[in-house]
Amino acid sequence: KFPNKIINIHPSLLPKYPGINTHQRAIDAGDKEHGVSVHFVTADLDGGPVIAQESVPILKDDTVETLAARVLEKEHILYPKVVSWFASGRLHMKAGKVILDHKELPHTGVNVQFQ
Repeated sequence: KFPNKIINIHPSLLPKYPGINTHQRAIDAGDKEHGVSVHFVTADLDGGPVIAQESVPILKDDTVETLAARVLEKEHILYPKVVSWFASGRLHMKAGKVILDHKELPHTGVNVQFQ
């Protein structure tokens, strides 16, 4: 009903770790970083084109809870930013590609660093 009009936030650096238990999967894999992705929704589970990502380091003593808390902080900054791009008409999806300010983004989207 709303093709190319729905965006989602996902707690991983897609395409890594679609689905659930992303924090535990990143820790178990020994990854050095984890993060959040905002992507357009398609029929594929967490498989739509990535709009933006933000990463956080995985610390030696991280638990699922501590890592999730750091990722959540980034989610609260990144998602409103992307929604504002979409609402203002700067962002759209065309032929399966993400377009921001009339430019096609790479498959990993924009890597936004917020301090």
